[in-house]
Amino acid sequence: GTYPVFISPALFLQVPLTEVVEPIDFEDYLSTHPPAAEPGPLRELIEFPSDDIELVLEPKECRTLENTLPDEEILDLRVRDALGVYTDDWLIVHRKYQRFSTIYNANISEKLRERQKGLTKQTFELDEVVDDRSSQDEQRRSVSLDDTPRGSWASSIFDLKNSTADNLLPSLLDRTAVDDIDRRNQEQRKDNRLPELLSLFPAPDEDEAIERCTIPEVPKEHLGQRIMVKCLSLKFEIEIEPIFGSLALYDVKEKKKISETFYFDLNSDQMKTMLRPHSPHTAISTMSRSAIFSITYPSPEIFLVIRLEKVLQQGDIGECCEPYMVMKESDSTKHKEKVEKLRCQAEQYCTRLGKYRMPFAWTAIHLMNIVSSAGSLDRGDSDSEKRKGTWTERKRKTFERMSVGEELCSFTSFRPATLTVTNFFKQEGDRLRDEDLYKFLADMRRPSSVLRRLRPVTAQLKIDISPVPDSPPYCLSPELLHVKPYPDLRIRPTKEVLEFPAREVYIPYTTYRNLLYVYPHNLNFSSRQGSVRNITVKVQFMCGEDPSQAMPVIFGKSSCAEFYKEAYTPVIYHSKSPEFYEEIKMKIPANLTENHHLLFTFYHISCQQKQNTPLETPVGYTWIPLMQHGRLRTGVFSLPVSIEKPPPSYSVLTPDVQLPGMKWVDNHKGVFTVGVTAASSVHTQDAHLDKFFTLVHVLEEYSFPLRLKDVIITENNVESELKSSITQLKCANLETTVCFIHHILNKLILLIVHPPVIGGQMVNLGRAAFEAMALIVNQIHKNLDGNQDQHGRNSLLASYVHYCFHLPSFDPGLHGGSPPYGGPIQYATLSRATGRPSSLNLSRSKSISNSNPDLATTPHSPDEEVQKIIGNKGIDRSHSWVNSAYAPGGPKAVLRRNQPNSSGDLKQLLHEELALQWVVSTSSVREAALQQAWFFFQLMVKSMTHHLYLTEKLDTPRKMRFPDRFVDDISALVGAISVDISSRAHKDVELMERLNANLAFFLNDLLSLMDRGFVFSLIRTYCKQATQNPNSLISLRMDFLRIVCSHEHYVTLNLPCSALSPPASPSPSICSATSQSSAFSSHVQDLRISNMFELSVPFRQQHFLAGLQLTELALILEPDGEGVFFLHKKAISSIHNLLCSHDTDPRYTDPEVRAQIAQLYLPLIGIVMESLPQLYDFTESHIPRVRHASAPTSDDIDLENGNMISQSVAMAIAGSPLPHYKVSAFQLPAAYSSLSAESSRNLLICFLWVLKNANEDDLEKWFSDLPVLQINRLLELLYLCVSCFEYKGKKAFERINSLTFKKSQDMKARLEEAILGTIGARQEMVRRCRERSPYGNQENVRWRKNVTHWKQNTDKVDKTKAEMEQESLVDGNLATEVMLVVLDTLEIIVKTVMLSETKDSILGGVLRVLLHSLACNQSALFLQHCFATQRALVFKYPEMLFEEDTELCADLCLRLLRHCSSSVGSVRGHASASLYLLMRQNFEIGNNFARVKMQVTMSLSSLVGTSQNFNEEYLRRSLKTILTYAEEDLDLRDSTFPEQVQDLVFNLHMILTDTVKMKEHQEDPEMLIDLMYRIAKGYQSSPDLRLTWLHNMAGKHSDRGNHAEAAQCLVHSAALVAEYLNMLEDCRYLPVGCVTFQSISSNVLEESAVSDDILSPDEEGICAGKYFTESGLIGLLEQAAASFTMGSMYEAVNEVYKLLIPIHEANRDFKKLSVLHGKLQDAFNKINNQLSQRMFGTYFRVGFYGCKFGDLDEQEFVYKEPSITKLAEISHRLEEFYAERFGDEMIEIIKDSNPVDKAKLDPNKAYIQITYVEPFFDTYELKDRVTYFDKNYNLRTFMFCTPFTLDGRAHGDLHEQYKRKTILTTSHAFPYIKTRINVIQKEEIILIPIEVAIEDMQKKTQELAFATHQDPADAKMLQMVLQGCVGTTVNQGPLEVAQVFLADIPDDPKLFRHHNKLRLCFKDFTKRCEDALRKNKTLIGPDQKEYHRELERNYHRLKEALNPLIHRKIPQLYKPVVSPTSQRYCPGVW
Repeated sequence: GTYPVFISPALFLQVPLTEVVEPIDFEDYLSTHPPAAEPGPLRELIEFPSDDIELVLEPKECRTLENTLPDEEILDLRVRDALGVYTDDWLIVHRKYQRFSTIYNANISEKLRERQKGLTKQTFELDEVVDDRSSQDEQRRSVSLDDTPRGSWASSIFDLKNSTADNLLPSLLDRTAVDDIDRRNQEQRKDNRLPELLSLFPAPDEDEAIERCTIPEVPKEHLGQRIMVKCLSLKFEIEIEPIFGSLALYDVKEKKKISETFYFDLNSDQMKTMLRPHSPHTAISTMSRSAIFSITYPSPEIFLVIRLEKVLQQGDIGECCEPYMVMKESDSTKHKEKVEKLRCQAEQYCTRLGKYRMPFAWTAIHLMNIVSSAGSLDRGDSDSEKRKGTWTERKRKTFERMSVGEELCSFTSFRPATLTVTNFFKQEGDRLRDEDLYKFLADMRRPSSVLRRLRPVTAQLKIDISPVPDSPPYCLSPELLHVKPYPDLRIRPTKEVLEFPAREVYIPYTTYRNLLYVYPHNLNFSSRQGSVRNITVKVQFMCGEDPSQAMPVIFGKSSCAEFYKEAYTPVIYHSKSPEFYEEIKMKIPANLTENHHLLFTFYHISCQQKQNTPLETPVGYTWIPLMQHGRLRTGVFSLPVSIEKPPPSYSVLTPDVQLPGMKWVDNHKGVFTVGVTAASSVHTQDAHLDKFFTLVHVLEEYSFPLRLKDVIITENNVESELKSSITQLKCANLETTVCFIHHILNKLILLIVHPPVIGGQMVNLGRAAFEAMALIVNQIHKNLDGNQDQHGRNSLLASYVHYCFHLPSFDPGLHGGSPPYGGPIQYATLSRATGRPSSLNLSRSKSISNSNPDLATTPHSPDEEVQKIIGNKGIDRSHSWVNSAYAPGGPKAVLRRNQPNSSGDLKQLLHEELALQWVVSTSSVREAALQQAWFFFQLMVKSMTHHLYLTEKLDTPRKMRFPDRFVDDISALVGAISVDISSRAHKDVELMERLNANLAFFLNDLLSLMDRGFVFSLIRTYCKQATQNPNSLISLRMDFLRIVCSHEHYVTLNLPCSALSPPASPSPSICSATSQSSAFSSHVQDLRISNMFELSVPFRQQHFLAGLQLTELALILEPDGEGVFFLHKKAISSIHNLLCSHDTDPRYTDPEVRAQIAQLYLPLIGIVMESLPQLYDFTESHIPRVRHASAPTSDDIDLENGNMISQSVAMAIAGSPLPHYKVSAFQLPAAYSSLSAESSRNLLICFLWVLKNANEDDLEKWFSDLPVLQINRLLELLYLCVSCFEYKGKKAFERINSLTFKKSQDMKARLEEAILGTIGARQEMVRRCRERSPYGNQENVRWRKNVTHWKQNTDKVDKTKAEMEQESLVDGNLATEVMLVVLDTLEIIVKTVMLSETKDSILGGVLRVLLHSLACNQSALFLQHCFATQRALVFKYPEMLFEEDTELCADLCLRLLRHCSSSVGSVRGHASASLYLLMRQNFEIGNNFARVKMQVTMSLSSLVGTSQNFNEEYLRRSLKTILTYAEEDLDLRDSTFPEQVQDLVFNLHMILTDTVKMKEHQEDPEMLIDLMYRIAKGYQSSPDLRLTWLHNMAGKHSDRGNHAEAAQCLVHSAALVAEYLNMLEDCRYLPVGCVTFQSISSNVLEESAVSDDILSPDEEGICAGKYFTESGLIGLLEQAAASFTMGSMYEAVNEVYKLLIPIHEANRDFKKLSVLHGKLQDAFNKINNQLSQRMFGTYFRVGFYGCKFGDLDEQEFVYKEPSITKLAEISHRLEEFYAERFGDEMIEIIKDSNPVDKAKLDPNKAYIQITYVEPFFDTYELKDRVTYFDKNYNLRTFMFCTPFTLDGRAHGDLHEQYKRKTILTTSHAFPYIKTRINVIQKEEIILIPIEVAIEDMQKKTQELAFATHQDPADAKMLQMVLQGCVGTTVNQGPLEVAQVFLADIPDDPKLFRHHNKLRLCFKDFTKRCEDALRKNKTLIGPDQKEYHRELERNYHRLKEALNPLIHRKIPQLYKPVVSPTSQRYCPGVW
C-alpha cells in the first residue's frame, strides 16, 4: 500500500506548468462569443457592468461657516493658484464594485459573525451526554454486586419485553427500487443546506492579506492635541484700574513660543468704562475669555505664560506694583483714603494715556502638572474638581514628577482642572525679552527658585484647563471665521489660538491662511539726543506712502475693535533702550505689491500733563518693504532708524540704503531689532519654491522682463531659468515642500500637460518635471517613513492622488466653466512634442475584428498617419536624453507625431507623458521613480480614467481607448520593472517587495481600463521574468498574483462560462503537474472533462488568472518542491481568500452562478489529491484516533485522558488485509508531511468548497474516468476531511481558544528560519503583523509558544458564555456541512462504480469513509443522512460485507451498535433500522447470519468495555426496536429469521446486564478490572470475544497509566492468537503457542487452556477478526513493546522483540528489522542511562473484613500502586471510596498489621486492613535477581514485619522485643493483567529478641558501609549515620544493645550461636565506624574540625566500653550444638 511512483509530468505536457501559457485575447473572445445565457445572474458573469467606473465630484468640507477667502477682488497670481488648490472639489475615481473585492472588503470576523446569525443549532450527542450523567449516577448507586447475578435467560427476557421501543422508520421494510431510494436520499440531503460553506470557517489570516488597502484619509487642516483654557476671574486685593491679560504657550526645551498670544479682559464693567473714550466699539470677537490651544509635540517642558498689563502711568513698574503688594483687602478701612486717591489717579491716566500700556506682572503654569495630577487625582476626592494651592505647593509636586518622559506626556485625556493662581511676579523693565523668560521658567522648576524669594503681587486668577471635546461650539478660527458648529452668532466666542509647532509638521496646507506676525525685540536710543525716554513703537501696514494708506489689517486684542490700522507697544518708563514682548498680528492682503511695507514710528510719550508738551512726540522712523523680487520678506531685521520722516518713494528701498540728506540715529547703525514671521499658505518663504512659482507665473502672465534678485528674466533666459528652478525644487526645505506639495505637483503636472510657449516655440518640460516629481516624492518618502501603509505608500501623497489630483481641464462639464488654474495662459497646440527613441515605436498592428457591429473601424490607415507625421516635421527641442537603454545608437533625430485628440482639446496627456518619461529615464531618476512607483502608477491610472471621462471614451471598446504608442510604453515599462524585480529580489528586498505589490496594483487597475488581453500579456511578461525559483521570488510572485486576482471582476476575467475546447494540436493527452497521464486520464476520457479538471493548456488559457493561481499552488505543493512552510501557507491562503470573497459576494448567490465559479477551481481537487501525503494527519491528532475502526475505539474517550494505545499503529505496521486499499496514507517517510495543521485545514476547506459548489454531472463524469488508484486517493482525502473537521464539543471550546493542533518545535524553527532567513524584508512584515493583527495572532502565536498538544488558552477569560455558545454552534454547523459534502461526494463516487471492474476496492473505501464518519462526533442531522446512505450501499452491494472482508462488517456492526446506544432518539431510530436491515440481508444471502451475529456480539463486548458514557438503557430500547422490526417483517415471518434475531437480542441483553455491574464499579478501578477479567474468563472458549475483553482491559489500564499491565494484556492477546495460529498451520518462525511467551511472563500459560476439542478455528465466524493473522500477531506484539517502553520496562521489550525478530527475518523484512534493532538499541541505552531513575511500583497487602463486602469478605489481596505511593495515600483512597459506598461511619481502617480476629469485629461494619509489603526473595533467588528490574518483575512473594512482645504490647525493652515476619504468596506474578492479585498462601517467621538485635546491628553496619563508600561522597549523609552510631545521646544505641545481650554468656546453650553472631557483628561494626571517621576527616572543612573531634572522642568512649564485651568468646561453641530455636510454623495454606 504505497503510492505508485509517477513519471515526471513534464513529459506529457505541451506547456509545462512552470511556463505561462499565452492567454486568450479577452476582448476578441468576448466580441466573437456572444453570451449564451439569458439576461440574469449568469449573464452578469460574462462582461463588466456598464457603470463599473464613475468619477465623483465631492464638495470639499469646510471647517468654517464662511469660506476662507480673501476679501479683495483683485487677486495676486499666487493667491489665485492657492485658492484653486484650496477650494476645488475633490475628484474621486470610484470603482463601483470594488467593495466586493478583497482589497477594501476584508472577509474579517465581524462580517463572518454577521453571516453566522440565524444558524440552527445542531444536536450532538457529545453535548447532550453531559446533561444526563447525573441522573444515571442516581440509578447506579442503588445496585450492588449481589443484587444482579449473571441472570437467567428468563429474567433477561422479562426485562427486555418490558422496555419500550423507539419509533419505527416508515416504509423501512418496503422493497423499493434502488434509484428511488437514491433519489429520495438525495432530495432529503439537499434540503435546507447552508449555501456558504466558508461563512462557517475562520476568516483567512489577515497577516497574509497583502492586497488589503485602506482608502487614503481626506486631506485636512492640521490640529495637534488640543486643550481649552477658560479665564474665569481675576481679582486683586485692591481694585483701582483696569488690568489686561494675555496667554501664550512656551516650550522651554525648544526655547520657542509655540502659540500666538491670546488676549483676555476680565475687568468689571466699572473699570471698563474708564477706557470707553479710547475704544468706543467692542467687537464680540475681542470679548472672548476662552482659548483653544493646539499642541503638536506635547512635552513636559511646556508652560502657559500669563502676562498682565495696565494703562501707562507715571512711575516705573516697581512703583506701580507697590500698592498691590502692600495693601490687603482685609485692611480696606485702614487704606480707604489711599485707595481712593489711587483710583482718582488711575482715572486721570486712563483718560489721558488710555491707548498706551505698560508691563505689570506675569506668572506661568506648568502644564505637565495639570495633566498628570489631573489624570491621577483620587476619584473619591470631593474637591477634585476645584483644586487650589499656592504656586509653591504646585511646584513641589512638579519636582516629584521631574522624571516624567515626553512619551508619557499627552494632552488628549486628562481630567479638567480649575486652578487658582495666587502669586504673580512683577515684570522687570530690563528683563522682558523671551530669553529672560526661558531662564525664569527653567528656574521655576528648580526647588531653590530665585523667583520664590521675590515678593509676589497677590491676586487671584481662576482658570479652567480641560481637553477639548470633538467639535466644540462657538469657536473662531485664528482668522476670526466662525468654526462649525456655531449655532448663535451673538454668543461670546472661544478663540482657536494658532499654533507655532515646536518642530516641523509635515502636513500639506488645505485652507487659505495669510497672516503676518511682527515682534519688536528691542531699541537702542541711548545715543539719541533729546527727551526720548518713554518710548512706544507704532506699527502700521502700509499699501502706499501716504499716511492715509495704512491698512486696517491689524487684529485687535481684547474688548476693542476687530481690526486697527496701527498698534502701539507697551511703554517702559524712563528707558532709552526698551525691550519688547509684544506680538502684532496682521492679515496679509491678497494682492501684495512692491509698495506694501511695514512702517515703524517711534514716539516719546509724556506721562505728566505739562503745558505746551504734546502727548506723543515722533522721535524716529523705519520701515520694511514686504515684497522683493516676488518674495515675501520675513525673518529678524536689525534696522537703522531715521530721525526725520522718510522721503517720497522710500518704501521700495530698504532702510539700509543710505538715502542722501537723511539723518539717522547712531550713524545709520541698526538700532531697532524686529522679527517678522508669516503663517501663510500662499507665500512659501522658501527661496527655491518662490523662484519656481514666480517663474511659472511670469510665463503665465507673459510679463517680461522681470528682475529676480540679481538676474533679469527675459524671453531668452526664462527657459533655462525655469528648468534650473525645477531641478532645484529638491533643495527646498522639506517641511515647506510638504506644506505646498499640492501646489508643486499641480504646477509640475500643468507644465507636462500644457507645455508653455515662449516666443512662439513650445518648451518641452516633460522630462524635467518628471525628474523633479520623482525626486520630491522620494524625498518625502525617505523622511516621513512613519506615514506609510503596508505597501510603503506615503499617506499624504496617496491622498493627493486620490482626492486632489485631476487633469488641468477646460472642459465645462466638469468644472463649471471656470478653469481651475485660470489666467491668460498660452498653451501649445501640439498633442505630443516629445522626443521618443524610434526603437520604441513598437509595432502593435493587431488587426481588430470588424465582425462586431459595435466596434468602430480601425482609426485610420497607416499611410494617413505617415503623411501626418511627415507634414508636421518639428524640431525636437529636448536635449539628447534619448540616449538611453532603449536607444543604444546615440541621439537620433526623432519625428514628432501630432494626432488630434477626439475632444479637440490639443494638449499632452499626462499618463502618456509619464509612461514615456519613465521608460526613457535613466540612473538616479529611474531609481527614484522605482522607489515610489506606486505614486506614478496611481497618477497614471487616475489620469487615464479622467481622460476617458473627459473624452467620453468610457463606453468605447477597450482596444480603441488608448493609442498604440502608449500601449507600447506601458508594455516596455512593465517589462523593465519585471526584470528589475526578478534581478534585484535578493539585493533590495524591501524595495522589491514594495515594487512588486505596486506593479500588481497597477495591473489590477489597468484591468478596469485597458484591453484586458493586453493586461494578461503583461501579467504573463511578469510571470515569465519571475520564473526562477528562489523562495523570495516565488513569494513575490504569489503576492503579485494575489493582488492582481483581488480584482472585483476576477470571476468575469476568467471567462467562467466559456466551454473549454480541446487544443487543436493532436497531442496524446493533455495533462498537468497535478495529474499524470498514467494516473488521471485514460484515452477514452472525454477531453472536455479532463480539460476542466486538470491544469490543461485550454484551462490555463481561458481561465487565465485562475490557472495561474492554481498552477502556483500545484508547483509549491509538489513533493520534491522546496516548498517552505510559509510559501505553502501563502499559496493556500490565496485560494482560500478568493473562495471566501466569492462566498461573501452578493452577486454570486445563485447556485448556477456558484457552479460556474466552481468550474474555475476544479483542478484544485486533483492538486489536493496529489498533495495528500503532505497533509497533516488529522486522524492522529489530539487523541490517537483509531484509524481503522474495527478495533475497540477510543471515540468515546474524553479528550482529557485520551491516552489509549492506538490500534492504528498495529494496523499500519501489519499492513492491511485488503490489497487495493491502503490502510494508512501516512506510511510515507515523515519528511513528507510538510504542511502544518492550519495550512492543511485551509486547503481541505477549499477542496470541500469546490466539491460542494461544482456541477455534480461534471464531477460524476470525471470520477468515472479516474483510475482506481486515484479514486482511492480521493477517498483517503475524504477520510481525512472527516477527521479534520470533526466537531470538538462545547467542552473543547471551553478548553481551547481556537483550533490549534500539534505544532512541534522544529516546525517553529522552520517557520522562523523561512520567514526571517530567506526573505529579509519579511522580518519587518512579521514584526508589523505581530503588532497589528486585530484579533490575536493565530499562526504566529502558535509557533511562538512551544505548543505540543493545544495552545494554552491564554485569553480564555475574554470569551463570554454566549461567545462560546456561538462558537460551538458555528463549529457544529461547519462539521455538519462538511460531512454532508463528503456524503454527497461519496454518493457520486458510488454512482460511478456501477460499471467499474474494481468496484470492490472502491466500495470498501467508500464504506470505510462512512464508518469513519460514524466513528466521529456527528450531529443528529448528518447521522440520519449517513445511515440512509449506508443502508442504500449495503442494499446495493451486500456481497461487499458478507463475502469479502470481515473487518468491514465488524466495523459496521460496532458503529451501528455504538449509535444504538445514543442519547438522541432520531439517531437511535436510524441506527437500529440499519442494524436490523443488516441482519436481514445477511440472512437472505445464506439463511443464517452467523457473521453479523458474531460481529455484533464482539462489538457489544468491545463497546461495553471501553465506552465510559455508554448507556445501557438506550441500547435496551434499540434492542427492543430491532425485535419489533423482526415481529413486523411480514416477508420473513415464516422463516427461522425472527427466532434467530430473538436469540441474538437476548444474548446481547445478557452482555448488557454484565455491563450494569461494570457501570456500578466504574469508580472502583480494581473491581472494574476484576469484573472485566471475570467476563474475559467466561469467554475462554470464544477466542474472539476473549480477545475483545483483553483489549478492553488494556485500554482501561492505559487510561490509568498502568502501562505494564496494559502490556501484559497485549502479551496475553498475542499468546492467544499464537495458540490459534499454531492450530491452523505449523509455521516454523511463528511462536509455538503460549509456551514461547513464558520468557515475558510466567502468567501467560493460562491462555493455553484452549484445546482442539473445544473449538475449531475453521468454523464460520470464529477467529475471523483481523488479529487472528500473522500481521495481527505482529501488531499486538508491537503494541506490547510500545506499552512496555512507556512503562520503562525495557528488559521486557527485548523479550518481546525476540519473538518478533524471527518473523521479520522469515519475511526478509529488513526495513522493519532495522527499525526494531533501532528500538532495541534505544531500550538498552535507556537501561544504562536510567539506572537510578526507574521506579516500578509499591505493593500493599489489603484485607477486607465484613459481610458488607459481599464477595470480598475475608479476601486478602496484594495491590500494586504507582511508585512512591505512601501508605496514607492508598489508605485514604480506599477509605474514601468505600465510605462513599457504605457511609462514613460504616467503614473502619485497621491500623496495625496483626492477624485479625473476625469474632471481635462489629458485624455491621466494613473493615479494611492495609499493610506495606516488600518483594521477598529467598537467598538462592537473589543469585538470579541481580538488577533493579529483576527484583521488580515476576514477583509472587512479599513480606512484612510486625514487632510484638509476649505480653501483647507492640514495643518493649530490648530483651523482650520480638518480631514477626509474614511472607505472602499470590496466585499470579506481578505485573499481571490486573493490579491486584489474590493471596493464596501465608507463612510466618518469628524472631526472638537477640535475633532482632542481630538484624538491627547488621542493618546499621550496612548503612555505615554504604555511607562510607558512596561515590561521590556525601558528607552530610555520612555524618548523620555516624552521629546515629557513636552519638552519646542515642537511646537503645549500639552500646545498650551490647550491654543487654553480650554482658553475660547466656544460660541456654541454644543461644550461644546467636551470642557469637552478635559479638562478630559488633566487631564488624566498630571497624566500620573507624573507616567512616577516617573518611569523614578527609571531607570536612575547617569549621567542622571541632565537631569531628567530638565524634572521635565519642567513638573512643564507645570502643572502650565495647572492648571487653567483644573479646569474650564462648568456649562451648567449639562443640557441636543443637540447631537454633527459631520457631517456624505454617498456619495452613490458603
